[in-house]
Amino acid sequence: MNPAVLRHARAPLAAFFLGAATVLGFAPIGLAPLPFFTAAGLLWLWQEAATPRRAAALGFAFGMGLFLAGVSWVYVSLHEFGAMPAPLAAIATLLFCAVLALYPALVGYLQARLAGPLAARQLLLIPALWVLTEWLRAWVFTGFPWLALGYSQTDSPLRGYAALTGVFGLSWLVWLCAGLLLALARARLRTAALAALALVLGLGYGLAQVEWTHPQGAPISVSLVQGNIAQDLKWDATRYAATVQLYQRMIEDSAARLTILPETAIPRFFDQIDPELVSALALSARRHGGDLLIGLPLRDAPGRYYNSVLSLGASPTQRYDKIHLVPFGEFIPPGFGWVLSILKIPLADFSRGGAAQAPLALAGQKVAVNICYEDAFGEEIIRFLPEATLLVNVSNVAWFGDSLAPHQHLQIAQLRALETGRTMLRATNTGMTAIIDHHGRITAVLPPFTQGTLNGSAQGRSGATPYVRWGNAPLVLLALLVCGLFVLRFGKSAPLQA
Repeated sequence: MNPAVLRHARAPLAAFFLGAATVLGFAPIGLAPLPFFTAAGLLWLWQEAATPRRAAALGFAFGMGLFLAGVSWVYVSLHEFGAMPAPLAAIATLLFCAVLALYPALVGYLQARLAGPLAARQLLLIPALWVLTEWLRAWVFTGFPWLALGYSQTDSPLRGYAALTGVFGLSWLVWLCAGLLLALARARLRTAALAALALVLGLGYGLAQVEWTHPQGAPISVSLVQGNIAQDLKWDATRYAATVQLYQRMIEDSAARLTILPETAIPRFFDQIDPELVSALALSARRHGGDLLIGLPLRDAPGRYYNSVLSLGASPTQRYDKIHLVPFGEFIPPGFGWVLSILKIPLADFSRGGAAQAPLALAGQKVAVNICYEDAFGEEIIRFLPEATLLVNVSNVAWFGDSLAPHQHLQIAQLRALETGRTMLRATNTGMTAIIDHHGRITAVLPPFTQGTLNGSAQGRSGATPYVRWGNAPLVLLALLVCGLFVLRFGKSAPLQA
């Protein structure tokens, strides 16, 4: 075979494996420097590509490797718990990953089409394009920001930038570091590239030491309850009494100021729950001057029900209704009603909560509650800030079984703590239940797929990080500015002039 043809065939395969290897940079493996090298590998493949179409194909291959390895747990929810036939679930998962892979493909195409000096593309244009596509991926079709490259840096020196730029800024810096790694191979750029790498990492380490927020009141005791109710049993009506008894016992054993149960811990509408049980739960919390947060469905009228969190106890009863719903899992997009005949998902058409909901006044703190993957959207979390002093996430990731999903979700929560300078409390059904401090450090965590209560303390905090004040807007504008300058300068250039 012609060596050139063989090399042409190997490049997409190499890009696919580079994308798959990138997943090792995320939790639970957490090899934070690895994405620098896999991104550098893709940069090298892109610089060898002959046409924008070829560069797009390499980006697509990288994306398929990244998402097939990183989010194929979607298959578990569709097949094992959604009752979708295995072949159909596999096809749906493959198509889902293929759609996500279009974003890296777009980066590959545009960076090649705009041409320009190689160093400028790798150090400026590609990071800007990648950030814009990650940002788009976070809101197009309600958004799926999972595996944004910045999440891989929760335990690296780059974490210090999170309070300034948010997760997308960390993604930018991953690509910048990748470009600098490639520059090390060029003798005339080696010294400058090494100095720049040291500066980027050193500044990140220094920023991680900054206290952007300050304590608000005394620390409060918390109990985070992990019931470990199997997903295939959770909505079984014959198991309802056993589920309620389990949680009631765990609540009674808690003496914390704030006790938190997972998402839909009580699998029944609030108006269908025995009022004596509600009174007993509230009394258990009031005995020690505490408050209780319970995840359960609430309804205001026939056909309008919400995935909610309700408070009981010493403070007045309050509620939070989930705003950002999961397509097909919590609501059915128009024209897709037929999906309900395939998926067996209970309460699959929730209504959205109001956008103007305020933090809950509980245990002497202002608590910003978010449900399940709402915490994957940084700008939605900061809507409650700086008023909120604590962040609380309640989740049921049992939908995804014993996969990467619970670990990845915990890492996402770490980033929200870093961005906001707030403690994040996570109560989940099967894991990962954890306490995360305002520096994004996991101070306590329960093993997944175990039943138990995580007892600890949480310090409320006030003040605002730069990210809380400005959100993603400055970074998105900077990325648009970089791309705009390239369009003006190189938009009419021949593709890929190195």
